[in-house]
Amino acid sequence: RHLRPLLLADHLAQLLRAQGVGVCLVPALAQEGSWELLRQLRVDWPSSSGGSALPDAILALKQALGRSPCAAACEQVPGAAALPEDIVCKVHLKSFVEQQGLVGYDPNLDVLLVTEGKLRSVAELQQAVLQCAVRNPVALPASRFRTSLPPGNCCSVVHVVSCEEEFQQQQLDLLWRILDPGAHTASQKHLVCGPVKVTNPSSPIGADQYFQLRKRQMYEASVMKYGELAQDEAWTEVIDTLTAAAIRFEMLSTAHRSQITLDPEDSSVSTKGTKSGAFVMYNCARLATLFDTYQRAVEKGTYPPLPPASELKFSCLREEGEWLLLFNYLLPFPEVLQQAAQLPPPSKGIRITANTETVCKFLIQLSMDFSSYYNRVHVLGEPFPHLFDQMFARLRLLEAVRDMFHSALATLHLPPLSQI
Repeated sequence: RHLRPLLLADHLAQLLRAQGVGVCLVPALAQEGSWELLRQLRVDWPSSSGGSALPDAILALKQALGRSPCAAACEQVPGAAALPEDIVCKVHLKSFVEQQGLVGYDPNLDVLLVTEGKLRSVAELQQAVLQCAVRNPVALPASRFRTSLPPGNCCSVVHVVSCEEEFQQQQLDLLWRILDPGAHTASQKHLVCGPVKVTNPSSPIGADQYFQLRKRQMYEASVMKYGELAQDEAWTEVIDTLTAAAIRFEMLSTAHRSQITLDPEDSSVSTKGTKSGAFVMYNCARLATLFDTYQRAVEKGTYPPLPPASELKFSCLREEGEWLLLFNYLLPFPEVLQQAAQLPPPSKGIRITANTETVCKFLIQLSMDFSSYYNRVHVLGEPFPHLFDQMFARLRLLEAVRDMFHSALATLHLPPLSQI
């Protein structure tokens, strides 16, 4: 449940940056030992935020609590369980929601016990807003796997969170509104991820176990195809990248509000399945191999160098698959990226949706159609001059397809593989 919103926020941030929007990511309280997993999944996530200014910001928030009419001291009730030591006070959220006329919050929100940890989260949000305002005229902070959307000329916050933790995130949202009733807190929205279920609920699996399972399946499939693998750095990098791709596609190719059901034993998800991230990476590597083969042939004098596009005869492209790649993928690609990053304008209520699954679905369909074309058409033909015009046109077309693969994968923080 933590992994899905984390990957979604990372992907959404990359999509927004591709549109020229400034984004600042603020992690929630990191789980113990999670940073290594984030590194393996190639998540561009800050290890800490706030810096030296954080203690002063937390102190200022405590002072604001002392002045707030919503806050009250916590008193130990005789016979009740002891209050945690880091409790600062309590705030009445329900009355605040009613006074402000806020819409869309859980009706069960009532009294919140404010801890040092919650104040730290609010302080980190404040710091992120300040940093973004300095760096970018339009900037988007994020918290608890939070990313943002451009509301005009100020910061806006999106809390990207699992459905199991939406209630707690609404509490933090309201606490920030109470402590910092400025313009930034008014534009908070919540992008909620559906639940992640496992087909065998009797065997719970954590994020680290899930990663190791998919990695082992990827390695075993590679051994089956290529024989025993050398334990060198190059193979390790390939396996790690394929594993990250498999997990990202498994988590992100479904609409974020829908439930995901994981089948840990379904190795096709991480290996040969045509709807998997590994399948996409494989076809991207096929393009790299094609151009590497062509370049080596040019160096040997078998083929002439590729002429500029202005000198090519694209009328030689007569295959239906070639025009399908052009009209279904190359031309609409910028719009696909824009739609995936597009978030709805501010409105009443706090929930929003995003079409982030668009990129994964686009890459999967592209891989299927490119694979069909590549299996049918021999791009590098015999080295006869009368065949060069068609070969050059095809190479230029596939060069654009390769660049499109790379750009789309970059929004998922996945590097293209030169070979598999």
